[in-house]
This record gives sequence, structure tokens and C-alpha cells, in this order.
Amino acid sequence: MNDQKVRVRFAPSPTGPLHMGGVRTALYNYLLARQTGGQMILRIEDTDQTRFVPGAEQYIIESLTWCGIQFDEGVHVGGPFGPYRQSDRKEIYVKYADELIANGHAYYAFDTPEELEALRAASPNFQYDSSTRVGLRNSLTLSAEEVSDLLNKAVPYVIRAKIPAGEEILVDDLIRGEVRVQSSVLDDKVLFKSDGMPTYHLANIVDDHLMEITHVIRGEEWLPSAPLHVLLYRFFGWNAPRFAHLPLLLKPDGNGKLSKRDGDRLGFPVFPLRWTDPKSGDVSSGYRESGYFPEAFVNLLALLGWNPGTEQEVFSMDELIRLFSLDRVNKAGAKFDPEKAKWFNQQYLRKLSDQQLTGLFVEQMSHNGVSIDENKALKVIPLVKDRVVFVSELWDQCWFFFQRPAAYDEGVVKKRWKADTGELILCLAERLVALPDFTQSSLEEEIKRFLEEKGVGMGVVMNALRLAMVGSGMGPHLLDIVVLLGKEEFISRVKLAVDSIKVN
Repeated sequence: MNDQKVRVRFAPSPTGPLHMGGVRTALYNYLLARQTGGQMILRIEDTDQTRFVPGAEQYIIESLTWCGIQFDEGVHVGGPFGPYRQSDRKEIYVKYADELIANGHAYYAFDTPEELEALRAASPNFQYDSSTRVGLRNSLTLSAEEVSDLLNKAVPYVIRAKIPAGEEILVDDLIRGEVRVQSSVLDDKVLFKSDGMPTYHLANIVDDHLMEITHVIRGEEWLPSAPLHVLLYRFFGWNAPRFAHLPLLLKPDGNGKLSKRDGDRLGFPVFPLRWTDPKSGDVSSGYRESGYFPEAFVNLLALLGWNPGTEQEVFSMDELIRLFSLDRVNKAGAKFDPEKAKWFNQQYLRKLSDQQLTGLFVEQMSHNGVSIDENKALKVIPLVKDRVVFVSELWDQCWFFFQRPAAYDEGVVKKRWKADTGELILCLAERLVALPDFTQSSLEEEIKRFLEEKGVGMGVVMNALRLAMVGSGMGPHLLDIVVLLGKEEFISRVKLAVDSIKVN
């Protein structure tokens, strides 16, 4: 195994949208594969047909593609170990289930759902295991003739793993170290269902072996199943892959696993892309549609459970590939902080060149039906980009560069606009537009001379001018606004404000 090239897989079930915890699992697999020059496989585990959701598989693929997680083999790209969808591999699993029965490691169980339900009702702690199976209706208690007769009559059955009694099972986990479990606490899990489909336990073991998977990196929720999986590898006489069970993603308060309900309650996405439930029509928000850069989302996920051992927080995918190691993945759950998610997005927004950010801004405004002069936007964006987290917030910070204010903030008017303000700023504006050099330094000098002559303070005119330019008290440096608007637009806005704003 140690001499083999690393082969990892991400194996989601198409039962709905991909949770961000699932994306993190895919990411960690991808980082290990790329760092070691290994292969990354996408396998769809759809053995539970009752939970299949139309569109979920394509959603998973689109989500991972958006995140920049690439696959060498898989359901969407093919490869030498296909098919990569478990429902297309049904016949393969029958052979291995039969092998387990032939070798005495599994058995037929003919108990009906009603019989099992009655046992659970009578004993809430009931489980089908080494102590109870001897009194139940299965091929361990029935004669060979009875079993053959039931099979010939097509009486429904399941195939269960025969867990040995009185053993200590060792799971060697790359994150958690040695995990020891007594076999007496394990139940005889169903490996093959009455509908002719294998369960996850059998299918994933067989597929991981046949696809030559060397490392199984998956969520902590699969840790209780790991002892069974170790046993199945032993039953088949196969070498097991290395296991690594990742810590949970926790709610922002740290109490429990992060869920969609938490996102809905606190106002943040838990899915990479927007998801529309095909049955209910309910729409769940996604990081992409909420304005996050995929690089920021990936960076955020990488640090939820793993740390590089340094103070660095912003990493490119190439840096993550170079630095990632499973021995720096934490055992404890990772608390998700939605404000930190925004911080990451802001860092990536600020890393963009003015040209790149302007292009995204103009594109988004065009999508919203607003036509923007790109050359003008290229001058505006540097003035406001540090004020936003998302590209979608830029318009609220700079709309007044492209449109005249249609109204004036009443609170600012009341505070900043007096009876003589209109006359004062119109006089100043006429002097400013008369300057041959309409630059920030020239404007500053002329404003100072004007204030000295009139004996008024800077705030008296500058706040009123801002109100005239913007309609409120917001915005970047006032003279940046004035210079960019130009003489004609500047004087027009001053005159409009003087004509529009009335004080009692």
C-alpha cells in the first residue's frame, strides 16, 4: 500500500444539495491527491433509491467545478475503473455478497419489517447482533433446506454481516490515532437489501477496493461505521486503505453540527450554490449567488479543521496543495463564523486589480439592467472598493458617480443646510468651475481662500457640497467625487440642490 500512488475519492449521495461540510471533504481529498501527484475520483453512491433526488448529482458536479476541485476520474469524466455510479454497478456487488455468505462472514435474514418493529417496540435497545441473531429467522438458525426453500420461493430477505463475538476491533485513523471498539457493541449491519441493492457498507468497500483507493477521507459521522468496514476488508482478505475521519463543522455558537436551519436562522448559506427543492420548490441560498468568490469559499473551508501552523490565513489553491497535511487536521469540531466568511471574501475582492473588479462590476450592473461607462467606473472603483465585501455592494457605494441624486437626506438637510447655505455654496461652486485647473490640489487651495474670505468653517460648505453631490452624508473624499464628476456636472448638481432644498 505504501508504494502505491495515492488514489482518493469523493463519494456523495445524490439526496439533495451538497452541504459545505461535504465540499470540505472533497477539498481535503483533492489537496492530498494533488500534493502527492495522485488521482482524485468522483463516485456517486446512489444505492438508497428511496432518497434519490432529481438534479442532485448535477448540482454536486457543478458545485465542485465552481470550487475549482478537479477530478481525474468520475461519473462525469469517465476513467478506467468505471462505472462510477453505484446504481450502474449492481451486478458487481451480488458476487461479493455471495462470497461473504460462502465464507461464513454474512448470512441471509428473513425477518419481516413487522417482526423487527415488534422486537424494537418490546425492547427499545434491541439490535440485531451476535447475541440476538441466534433466536431470529435467518440462515444461521434455519436448516439448509429451509433456507433453500425460502430462497426458491423468493421470500424477501436481506444479507447481514456476521459480526464476530468478543473481539476488539482496531481502526487506525490518520487524524484520531488508534480507535478500539468491542465487537459486542456492533450490530449485524445489512449489506444487501431486499430491493436487490447493496447498502453503503458493502458497496463502498467493494468499490474502494476495485478502484484501488488508498486513502478514505470522510466525515466524522462515518467513524462509527469504520469498525465494520475494517472487518469487511478482513473478511475479503483485502488490504484496507488508510482512514481519516474529519471533524464536524459546528454551528457559530459551537453547539452542534452546522445545518441548513442555522443558516436560515442566522442569514448565511450552507450550500455552495443556490438549490431549488424539486418537490417543494423551496429555494436555499448559495455562496455563489450570495456574491462569494469561489477562492474565498475554498480558503474558508480549508481552515475549518486544518491549520498550517503559521499566522497566514489567505491561501491560493496552489499554496493549499503545497502546505496541506492530514496530521495538521484537528480532532475537535470546527466552529463556523459567518463574519469570518465575509472577511475572506473581502480579502479576495481587494486582491483583484482595479481592471478586474471594474469588469465584474460593469458585468453585474449590465445583468441588473444598468449601463455603466467602463472607463468612468475604472476611476470610481478604486475610491470605494475598500468599503465593500461583495461586488454587489459596490453600486450602493458609488451610484452617485453615475446618477444625480433624486432626493436629499432629510436628517442631513436639517443638520447641514441653513438659510444662507445655498447662496454660499453656489458662490463657491462658481469660483471653482472658473479655475483653469480643475484638480484636487487647485480646488483645495481655492476652497481655503474662499473660507478665509467668508469667515466660515470647512464643515459649513463641505458638508453641504457633499449633500448636493450625493444626496446624503456618505461617500469617499468629496473632492475625489467633484473632480470625477467634472465642472459641468458639479455646477449642475449644486444648482439643482439649491433649487430643491428648502429650509424653514
